[in-house]
Amino acid sequence: MPNTDTMAATDDPLVREHRIKQQAAQEQRRDTVVRVVRQTVTFVVFLGLLAGLYTGYKAFGQSIDDAQHDWPVVGSVLPRTDDLNMPPVAEIFGQFGETPGGQDRIYVHILFDEAVFTLREAFAGFLVGLVIGMAIALALAQWRRLEQGLLPYVIASQTIPLIAIAPIIVIWGRKNFDVFPWEWQDWMSVSVIATYLTFFPVAVNGLRGLQSPRLENKELMESYAASWFQTLWRLRLPASLPYLFAALKIAATASIVGAIVGEISAGVEGGLGRRILREAFNYTTGPDRLFASVLGAAVLGIFVFLVVTAVERLVVGNQTQESTT
Repeated sequence: MPNTDTMAATDDPLVREHRIKQQAAQEQRRDTVVRVVRQTVTFVVFLGLLAGLYTGYKAFGQSIDDAQHDWPVVGSVLPRTDDLNMPPVAEIFGQFGETPGGQDRIYVHILFDEAVFTLREAFAGFLVGLVIGMAIALALAQWRRLEQGLLPYVIASQTIPLIAIAPIIVIWGRKNFDVFPWEWQDWMSVSVIATYLTFFPVAVNGLRGLQSPRLENKELMESYAASWFQTLWRLRLPASLPYLFAALKIAATASIVGAIVGEISAGVEGGLGRRILREAFNYTTGPDRLFASVLGAAVLGIFVFLVVTAVERLVVGNQTQESTT
C-alpha cells in the first residue's frame, strides 16, 4: 500500500510549490547552459569562417599575383595579399607564443599585462562616466525644460572627433590639474578620455529608461503618496535596467576604445595603445605582431562586453524571477 505520509506530503500545497520552483530553477539552469554553449559554438564558427575568408582571399590574390587585368578589386579596393599587407593567419596566432627581441616573456604574457593596464584606465573612466551619465539622466528626467535645453548639447558633444580632443585633455592634465590633493598622472587623463565616450550612451539610454514607466504606474505611486526617491527606487530605476544595461554594453567597449586612443595620444607606456603604436612603427619588420596586438585589444573589448552581459543576466534575471514568484 502507498505510504500515506508520502501522499500527504505530495498533496501539501507548500511542498508542491517548492517542487515547482525547483523544477523551474533546474530548467532555467539548463537553458542557461544550452544558451552559453550555443553562443560559444556560434562565435567559434564565426571566427573560423572569418579566418577561412581571410585565408581564401589571400590565396586567391597570390594565385593571380594581385593582377589588375581580370580582377580589378584585389590590390585596389581590397588590400594586396602579400605577407606584408596580409600576414598568414598561422603566423599571426603563432606570434602569441613567440618571445620578442629584448624580452624574457612570450608575447601573449606581454599583451596580457598591457591589457590589464588598459583595463584599469578604462574601468576608472567607465565608473566616472556611469556616475556622470546617470546624474545627467536623472536631472533631465526630473526637469522637462532642462531636457529640452541640454539634451541637444549632450548629443552634439559626441560629434567632436576623439583624436582631436585627446591631446588637449592630456595637456590640460599635465598643466592645469594640479588642484587635486594627489599628483595627476597621464593615465588619469586617459581615464578622462574614456569617460568622455562612456557618459553619453548612459545618459541617453538612462533618460529613456527613467521615462519608460507607464502613466498608470506613476499615478499608482502618487496615490500611495510616494516621495520622489521612493518612486525612483521602486519604479523608475527597475524599469530603466534593460535600457541601462544596453547602454553599459556600448559604454564598456567604448571605454576600451577611449583608453587605447588616449594612450596613443598621451604616450602612456604600459598599455595596449602604446603597444599598437610601437608595432605600427615596426610594421615592415613584423606585421604579424601588429595584427596580434590588435587582436589582443579586440579580445579585451569582447571580455568587458561579456562581463556586462553576465551582470545583466544576474541582475535583470533575478528581478524577473522575483516579480514572478
